[in-house]
Amino acid sequence: MIDKQDILGIVKEFIKGTELFIVAVKVSSSNRITVLADKNEGITIDECAAVHRHIEMNIDRDKEDYELQVSSPGLDMPFVVPEQYYKNEGKKVEVIDLEGIKHSGKLKNVTVGGFELEAELKGRGKAKEIADISFNFDQIKSTKVILTIK
Repeated sequence: MIDKQDILGIVKEFIKGTELFIVAVKVSSSNRITVLADKNEGITIDECAAVHRHIEMNIDRDKEDYELQVSSPGLDMPFVVPEQYYKNEGKKVEVIDLEGIKHSGKLKNVTVGGFELEAELKGRGKAKEIADISFNFDQIKSTKVILTIK
C-alpha cells in the first residue's frame, strides 16, 4: 500500500515556494490517492494537472498500481486547514460549534488561533443586532461557506 506520508512529502516538495496549500491527502486501502489542494485565488485545472504529473513522476507504477485524483475541495466541503479560513475571510460562513449550535455571519479577523464571526443576533422586534463572536479553532466542529446567488 502506498504511504500517505510519502504522497504528502511529494506534494509539499512540489508546492514549496508557491501560493498553493494542501487541504487533504487520502490514500485508501486499494491505493486510491486523493489530493485536495487550493490557493487564495482558487486553484486552476492546470495547477491540479501539474501536481498530478509531479506525483506520477515520483511513484513507480510498476511497484504498485494506484488511482490518482488531484482537485480543489468542493464548495460544500467544511474547512479543514487554517488557510481556508484566511482564503474565505470576508465571506458569509456557517459555523457549527462543539455543542452543535449553528452560527452564521461574515468571517473576519482570522488569526493563527481562531477568528471572529460578525453575526446577526436574533432579538425581539424588527431591529437586528450585529455582534462579533470569537471562536478558537478547537471550539469548532465545522465551518463552511454559505453560497449566495445574486
